[in-house]
Amino acid sequence: MPDIVHYTLEDKVAVIRMDDGKANALSVEMIDALLAALTRAESEASAVVLTGREGKFCAGFDLRVMMSGPEQAKALLGRGSELLLRLYGATLPLVVACSGHAMAGGALVVLTGDTRIAAQGEFKIGLNEVAIGLPVPVLAMEFARSRLTPLELTRATLFAQIYAPDAAATAGYVDRVVAPGELLAAATAEAQRLGALARSAYKATKLRLRGGIIDDIKARMVEDMRTLMNP
Repeated sequence: MPDIVHYTLEDKVAVIRMDDGKANALSVEMIDALLAALTRAESEASAVVLTGREGKFCAGFDLRVMMSGPEQAKALLGRGSELLLRLYGATLPLVVACSGHAMAGGALVVLTGDTRIAAQGEFKIGLNEVAIGLPVPVLAMEFARSRLTPLELTRATLFAQIYAPDAAATAGYVDRVVAPGELLAAATAEAQRLGALARSAYKATKLRLRGGIIDDIKARMVEDMRTLMNP
């Protein structure tokens, strides 16, 4: 299998790029590769940029696995939740460079970033769970609550609103939108800026900011998984 996660390090900024040649679904292989890349970055970088292939950031959880049976779906969701919480609580500054479509679990990956920059284009960003008959997971709800404006929270979760990049910026999914050709440079510059901050202070402050949310999600995850498997 070809590499589906590419890792480069330059000037202490680790760039992690998802590229499975398709829609960048969160398969077991993709999740494991992202976790390994994040572990490597935390040992040698001062900040991280997470991006995807042009036009395709992340399509969310692998539907082939999700449809193969409840146990397989539960295992993938559990592993994916581990990745999402790890990204959300990353000890390094994390800049998400949303390079295209980011649906369902892909939208959650966007929401984990400390700073989130999206490429301009006819792309879709959002949580479509209710539209396809699934309740929005606790993890997704709490990530959205910590990012989106109060007005958009209901639209984004209960109404399954899907956003174009500019509207996603207004809602709070992303901080700003740039031309596709400027995305990586903008994200890298932001990562360098954040990486210059004192790492110990950054880590401790992020823990104060997000530690309670992460603990709450973990405490509710077992019951939430049971609900998701039996909607």
